[in-house]
Amino acid sequence: MKKLIYVLLALVTIVTLPSCEKFLSVDPPYAQDAENFFQTPEDFDRALTGAYDLLQSSFISLWIGEIASDNAIAGGESVNDSKGLHDIDNMTHGGVNVELRNVFRWNYTGITRANYILENQDNIDFAGKAHILAEAKFLRAYYYFELVKFFGDVPLIIDKRIGIEEARNIARSPKAEVYAQIEADLIAAAAVLNPVAAQKGRATRGAAKSLLGKVYLYQNKFTEAAAILEEVIASGQYSLYQDYSTLFSVAAEGNPETIFDIEYTGLEGGSYGCLICLEGNAAVGFQGIRQYTGPVYGDGNSYNLPTAELYAAFSPIDPRRAATVLDIEAFIAAQPNPASITYAIGAGGHTGYYNNKYIKRQGEIGLPDNDLTSPVNYRVLRYADVLLMAAEANYQIGNASRATQLVNQIRQRAGIPGASVNNIEKVYLERRLELSGEGLRFFDLVRTGQAAQYIPGFVTGKHELFPIPQVEIDLAGGNWTQNPGY
Repeated sequence: MKKLIYVLLALVTIVTLPSCEKFLSVDPPYAQDAENFFQTPEDFDRALTGAYDLLQSSFISLWIGEIASDNAIAGGESVNDSKGLHDIDNMTHGGVNVELRNVFRWNYTGITRANYILENQDNIDFAGKAHILAEAKFLRAYYYFELVKFFGDVPLIIDKRIGIEEARNIARSPKAEVYAQIEADLIAAAAVLNPVAAQKGRATRGAAKSLLGKVYLYQNKFTEAAAILEEVIASGQYSLYQDYSTLFSVAAEGNPETIFDIEYTGLEGGSYGCLICLEGNAAVGFQGIRQYTGPVYGDGNSYNLPTAELYAAFSPIDPRRAATVLDIEAFIAAQPNPASITYAIGAGGHTGYYNNKYIKRQGEIGLPDNDLTSPVNYRVLRYADVLLMAAEANYQIGNASRATQLVNQIRQRAGIPGASVNNIEKVYLERRLELSGEGLRFFDLVRTGQAAQYIPGFVTGKHELFPIPQVEIDLAGGNWTQNPGY
């Protein structure tokens, strides 16, 4: 299975893709072919579970969204440990980069699985089918949004699988067309999805509307963004979780601030050779403290290390600083027996800081190898993000008073004084303070035109997008042009 070619990607069908056997096993094995799979409601539900499965790749977007920005460095055992992340950190990345290829192929695999459901939507009718199709559209929109954020123009494939010959001739679609499809999918999904998920981790109406608001914001459609995000706020369904220091813990999962999160468990599921096969959240273990022995935390791989500049961006009275960035030496010094606490520094870089939102903690550790089995969910969309997106959109359309109200809800939860939003930079700063460590910073800097100002080595006209993986260009018969500057 590991030898399957991912060209546009996952040309083979859902029942033969790697890692999905745990979701889509058939009895007896291999007795059901892809063309005749959708015969029962259970088939549709199993296929939908397979489409959700590719959300497990969230860790790579989180890493790149922080490491490519001024928030973090790559870290790790050495500069050759996940070299692709170090290249991105240094803004020296090119078309040969394992991490970027993973982003490309994993998201297209998710799209293929969603398309497989929608291709067969007319096979049978049953109660609940419309909701399954709405969830599939939400997932397809999510995966395409990841791709367009990273790569800009990408091949747009809707409601069908494609063969090898077609894959070699399909063109990259303009990002405006991709965004239009994302919008259409989310609008359609929001019209059908329930306000509350029947099962934890499923897409909801609020998730579709919140993601749609973000999609509008990324296109500078501020009027549309403000309108849809205000609908989410007016629903009254969500609220800020008052204890920011525990917001990202397993114990706080499912709190009213969570609009959509990606579910993880402490089971094994995969290995270092197949991170997309994991059941656990790889970001947490990889971001842990190398060879750590001591209280509270567990040992890890020291990836994605926050910078001193990020730490300094917080006011000392802002409790979000400690909740977001672990100052390891200050933490050790504050313990009853500091001399008994040890840790190691990786040769991939060291800042003295760790991502305290997604880090291995005692009591939240899965099965061995527990670097790969964290049960901590990734919060894709939370209410604080919605409030800040709504603040930004409202300010941009001339409603500074509403922007101030929204920003001050965030500051009040943090226990710090309110502030008047009299320039857009105040909203941008609040986004950084509230959302750092969550994989959003690089994309926020790019979409707001600030990247060259804050990211060392950033080249305007080039680094707004990542390069299309060269192997994918080759597999497509060389018919795609590379992104500018690469």
